[in-house]
Amino acid sequence: MGNFSRMDSRADLANLQKMLEDTESKKDYKDDRFWRPELDKSGNGYAEIRFLPPIEGEDLPLVKLYSHAFQGPGGWYIENSLTTFSKKDPVSEMNSQLWNTGIDSDKDIARTRRRKLNYISNVYIVSDPSNPQNEGKVMLFKYGKKIFEKIQEAMHPEFEDEEAINPFSIQNGANFKLKIRRVAGFVNYDKSHFDSPSDLSEVDFPDGHSLQEFVDPSNFKTYEELKERLDAVLGGDIRGTAENISRAEDMETSTPSSNIRSKVESTEEDDYQNIFNKLMDED
Repeated sequence: MGNFSRMDSRADLANLQKMLEDTESKKDYKDDRFWRPELDKSGNGYAEIRFLPPIEGEDLPLVKLYSHAFQGPGGWYIENSLTTFSKKDPVSEMNSQLWNTGIDSDKDIARTRRRKLNYISNVYIVSDPSNPQNEGKVMLFKYGKKIFEKIQEAMHPEFEDEEAINPFSIQNGANFKLKIRRVAGFVNYDKSHFDSPSDLSEVDFPDGHSLQEFVDPSNFKTYEELKERLDAVLGGDIRGTAENISRAEDMETSTPSSNIRSKVESTEEDDYQNIFNKLMDED
């Protein structure tokens, strides 16, 4: 079972629901601990994975991160957002400035620089047809809002004849069939789903990876450092060049935010809160 703790009881599931709201994370650039599904030339991909419980000594099976990625005349701005910790962030403040001008072109720029929400979990690679050498490994997996919603739906099924499962349980969880398509130019996960529950207690899992480093504020740049980088990228002009990055795994998952929330910020933030409200809602 490796170094994973058990999460098999209904009490574990209830506790998990309450813990998810506070998860935090950091970026994973060029980190070979991370598994990424490979897509074919059509933008399609398939794999089967198992979400795993927290390792011994840790409480959470996932962490969350807000980040920004966009291009300006001075290069790319690819940084974690301090809003991960509910702190003020220079990009969030800039986006609020742009949105609040009421000018449509400024709002468009704010949208291209909106923050992106991702989660990180340990996963067991059950099947990876494109890279079979990954099968049997435990790796970190970074995913967005759509896959998180699949986890939430498994914990709170829509219909009465469906039983709630803890997707992070080795004994009572279920494999996740990741089905990726390119739809209208965007990555789409709608056909992904959890299989029937299965017991993997007999599997000799390799050790999992700690998630604690991803919630350590010391691994984030300070406000002053981020502001300096932002000014360099935009050349001191908040409008700069409105180009967005296309490397994100889930393009449907992000929004800018700051202490002064604009309309573009508050809409997705409210949607995000609704997700957690449903997740924490007891039957």
